[in-house]
Amino acid sequence: MSAGGPIWRQPGMAPLVAMTCAGFSGYALLLTVAPLWAVEGGATTAGSGLVNGVLLLFTVLTQLLVPRALHRFGWGPALAVGLALLGVPGVLMSLNNALGAVLALSAVRGVGFGVLTVAGSAAVAALVGAERRGEAIGAYGLAVALPNLVLLPAGPWIAESLGWWVVFALSALPLVGIPAAFRLSSALRLSAPDLHPGTTVSPDPDDPEFKAYLRLMRPMMLLLAVTLAGGAVITFTPQMVDSPSVAAGGLFLMGLSAAFSRWRVGALADRYGPQRFVVPLVPLTGVGMALVAWSVASSDGVRVGSFLVAMLLVGLCYGGLQNLTLLISFTAVSRRHHNLASAVWNVGFDAGTALGSVAVGVIAQLTSFATAFLVAGAIAVATLPLALQGRTGSAARRTRRVGMERAEPPRET
Repeated sequence: MSAGGPIWRQPGMAPLVAMTCAGFSGYALLLTVAPLWAVEGGATTAGSGLVNGVLLLFTVLTQLLVPRALHRFGWGPALAVGLALLGVPGVLMSLNNALGAVLALSAVRGVGFGVLTVAGSAAVAALVGAERRGEAIGAYGLAVALPNLVLLPAGPWIAESLGWWVVFALSALPLVGIPAAFRLSSALRLSAPDLHPGTTVSPDPDDPEFKAYLRLMRPMMLLLAVTLAGGAVITFTPQMVDSPSVAAGGLFLMGLSAAFSRWRVGALADRYGPQRFVVPLVPLTGVGMALVAWSVASSDGVRVGSFLVAMLLVGLCYGGLQNLTLLISFTAVSRRHHNLASAVWNVGFDAGTALGSVAVGVIAQLTSFATAFLVAGAIAVATLPLALQGRTGSAARRTRRVGMERAEPPRET
């Protein structure tokens, strides 16, 4: 495995990026459209919030099982099934907008999305060495963020301007990623043969799984808080902003800043370490959410200028903390636990997004969107002690990680 050259040309990165773009395209299109489709069928604000909540509940439940599924069935077959479960239900959703039908199909999509997310982020750690892992996570994050940047804000516009059926047809794009999934599996057989069926991993009494879980809780909680805030903004912007163009512009700016920060912060973290970037981004999330709340609080309509600035700021924190917490998760455990680290990180991501959809929807219905976003921002700021804790413990973790990685058998090239 070559350590030099552009990160995009590392073996396996091209099919990983292609598969990720295809899978997340189908996911992003329906993230804002599926709740609106339920409202079209008569659902309330709280009911529409349940749509993404159910999607991500089943995502989280699936993510906990993915590491064992990858080892038992293989990366190619597992990913192919996951992409099919993510792509087919969107087409079926066009047949019925009753809340029950939308929720059931969202649950199936959640299973597929759970497979895609855990396998995708775990593949990054398996394909690229530790010295360029932050950069590789940035490239993977860009493949995740670009569909969100383009298709997430475009979804409601496509539904309104071209028709709902166009959105649901495009939501089948994950099926296009299935050939890339098998090419990725072939690349992983060369870079990480021990992660495939037929191999055994001896338990390490000095590094048991429950200790790995404990080390992964801090980055997971940091991620959960920022995705709770970001998920709430993504879910409810089309409903709380009267102007479709302002809503689309805000979501575009959030996606743009998230894509840029998730991409670029990885290389900086490889050079300087992730901890120094985590601490300022946590309170900055609270500032961004407070600005969103102020922007939508007026009964005269949204304060457009401050709303767009707030979306840019929230996106910066949303993308940057995704990259940094994944890098911290891989650094916190030995290589034998990297699939576990991917699963726990993805649980934090999607549990936070689900809570942002469901809890903020309920609070908004009882009070207002402004109050609900202030609560979400306060939750993000409350994790600042966890961010500060990382500064004091990072040196010890780096020492432990180096020792564990030296004990790992060399990879085949």
